[in-house]
Amino acid sequence: MEVLRPHVAGPVEAGRVSPLLRSFVLALLVALGAGIAPAAAATSARVASDPALTLAERYAPVVRVVRQDERCEHGEPYVPTSVDLVLGSPEVALRGPWEPQKIVKVAPTGRDLSEGLFEYHLDFPGSAVRPGCTYDEWSHEINRDRSPVMYAHVVSEPGHPEKLALQYWFFYLFNDFNDKHEGDWEMIQLNFDAVDAAAALRTSPTRVGYSQHEGAESAAWGAAKLEVVGGTHPVVYSALGSHANYFSSELYLGRSAAQGVGCDDTRGPSDDLRPEVSLLPTERASYLAAAPWLGYVGHWGEKHPGFYNGPTGPNTKPQWTRPITWADTEWRDDAFAIPAGGISGTTATGFFCGAVATGSSALTALVRSPSPFFIVLVLLVALTVWLGSRTEWHPSAPLHLERRRDWGAILNAGRRMYLHRPRVFLGIGLLFIPVGLLITGVQLLLFRVGSLSSLVDSAGRTNAFVSLLALTLGLVVTIFTLTIVHAATAVAMREIDAGRSPTALGAYRRIVPKILPLLGVVLIAALVVGVLALTSVGIALGVWLVVRWSLLAQVVVLEDRTAFAALRRSAALTRRNWWRVATLLLFVTLMALVLGPFIGTLLLFISSASFNVINLIASLVYVVVLPFAAIATTYMYFDLRVEKELDVETAETDELLPRQIPAT
Repeated sequence: MEVLRPHVAGPVEAGRVSPLLRSFVLALLVALGAGIAPAAAATSARVASDPALTLAERYAPVVRVVRQDERCEHGEPYVPTSVDLVLGSPEVALRGPWEPQKIVKVAPTGRDLSEGLFEYHLDFPGSAVRPGCTYDEWSHEINRDRSPVMYAHVVSEPGHPEKLALQYWFFYLFNDFNDKHEGDWEMIQLNFDAVDAAAALRTSPTRVGYSQHEGAESAAWGAAKLEVVGGTHPVVYSALGSHANYFSSELYLGRSAAQGVGCDDTRGPSDDLRPEVSLLPTERASYLAAAPWLGYVGHWGEKHPGFYNGPTGPNTKPQWTRPITWADTEWRDDAFAIPAGGISGTTATGFFCGAVATGSSALTALVRSPSPFFIVLVLLVALTVWLGSRTEWHPSAPLHLERRRDWGAILNAGRRMYLHRPRVFLGIGLLFIPVGLLITGVQLLLFRVGSLSSLVDSAGRTNAFVSLLALTLGLVVTIFTLTIVHAATAVAMREIDAGRSPTALGAYRRIVPKILPLLGVVLIAALVVGVLALTSVGIALGVWLVVRWSLLAQVVVLEDRTAFAALRRSAALTRRNWWRVATLLLFVTLMALVLGPFIGTLLLFISSASFNVINLIASLVYVVVLPFAAIATTYMYFDLRVEKELDVETAETDELLPRQIPAT
C-alpha cells in the first residue's frame, strides 16, 4: 500500500507559480493595462492635439515664495489658489453695491458671477484692515492637500498679428502688503514672434514680463537676470505679502504706483512651487463656457476705501485683450534693488522701508478706527506746544560755556555757536563718511564674502540671527562714532570759549589719548543696555540708563575720567534732571538721526537719482546735523555741572546772565 505523505516543495518547486494563478495575474494585468493605456493615450492625444496646452505646460513657471515655518509667523502663507476653492464656499459671500452690508448670496458660484455684476464684491472671512491671523489660517485650511493652480491664457492682439502672448495668472487669497486687501491677482507674460501656439512651439520666447503692482519688469529671453529651470521654466520670485513678481532674491524699493510704494522682499529661505496649469480658452465665448467666473467684473474682495478695496479680475485688465500693447507701453527694464549697505549705518532707503511700513500701519489704523488716531494727533500737537511754552529761549549767548541755560536757550546758543564756526563742526562731522564706508565694507566682507557668507546663504538674509549680527555690528560702530564726535565737539567748544581758533583735525588730535576710555565706556554702556533690552521690563530700564549716561563723552574728555568714573559722574549730573535731559536729547539727537533719512526719502519721491546717490546725500545731512546735537548736549553738560557745583538757591543773580563758574 502506498503511504500518502505531505508534499514538501524543494528549492526549485517553491519558486514556481501555479498555471492557474499565473493566468489570473496575467489576465488582471491585461485588464488594468486595457484601462490605463486608453487613458494615457487619450491624455497624450489631448496634449498633442492642443498646441496651446502644450505651450502652456512647456513654459509653466516655478514660483518661489518666502518659506513660512509656522502659521502666522514670518513667511508667505498664501499660494496661487484655484478660484474653485473660493467659489461655492459657505465662508464666502457676494455683496451688492447699493448696501455694502447686504448679502446678495452666500457661497456664490462661477455661474452667479458670469452676469458681470459691476461694483459687486466678494467677501472672504475676516477684515482686510484688521487681518490678524484670519487669512493666514484660512489659506492653510482651504489649500490643505490641494496643489497650487495657475491659469494659462494664450492670446494674440489684432494690431499685432505676428506676435503671441502666453500669460500665467495667479490668484492669492489676501494681499498682506502696505495696501492690505482681500484677493490678489498677479501674472507673468511671455511674448513670442509667432502667429499661433503651434508656431510658438517651433521657436522660443523673445521677452518675458513680470507684473509688479501697477507696472511690470521685463527681460529678454536668455538674459542673465532671468533664471530658468529645465531650459524652459522661468523662475518667479513672489514678494512677501504683496506677491509682486521679481527676477531674483532681493529687497526692492518702489516709489510710484507702477513700482508700488514701499519695499518688496523676495529674500529667502524660499520654497519652490510648481502650480498646476489650468488652460483658459482664448475666445471669449469659449472661456466663459469653461470658466464662467471670467464674466465677473466686480471685486475679488470686500469693499473698502482707496487701495484697501478688493481688486477686479484678469478679464478687466488691459493686458487680457491687448497684451502686446501693454508690453510695449508698461514694461520697464529694471526693478530697484536696495543696496546691501549704505554710508552712515542707517540709510535713507532703509529708513524709507520702515517709514512707509509705519505710515501704512497708521493709515490702516485710521481707516479701521478714525477716532483714536485724531485723539493721539491732537495730544501730540498739544504736548509740543506745551513743551515749547515751558522753556526760556533766551539768553542765547554762545560763549562762556559754564552757564545755566534752559533747553530753549541751549538750542539758540547751539545755533549761534554752529554758525560762528561752521567749518570746524562740519569738519568734525565728516568722520561719519569714512566710518559709514567702513561699516558697509565690514558687513559686506563678513556676510557676503567672508566666513559668515555660508551662514547667510543657508539661513537667509532675513534670518533673525544674521540680522542681529549685522545690526549689532553697525550699531556699536555708529554709537562709538557718535561718542567720538561728541568728544571732539566738546574739545572744540572749550577752545573757542577760551578765545582760540581750533580746527577739526586739532580737536580729534586732542582726544586721541582718550580713545581707550571712550571705547571702554561705550562698550560697557552698550553691553548693559543691550542685555536689559532682551526683556520688556529691561527696555524701560535701558532707556532710563541711556539718558543718565548721555554725557559720557563730555565727562571723559573735559574731566579726564576713567570709564567707570565717567558712568558714575554722568549719572550724578543727570540726577533730578532726567526729564529735562531726556526731552533735549529726544529733540536734538532723534531729530538729527531722522533728518538725513527723511530728506533722502523725499528725494526718492521727487527725483530719479540712484539709491546710492540718495544714501550719500542722506549721509551728508548727518555730517551737517549731528555736530549740532553734540553742541547742544555739551551745553547741557555745562548747565548741569553749574547746577551741581553751585548753590542752586543763589545760582541766579541776573535773569539774563545767570551766575557763572569763574574761568580757570
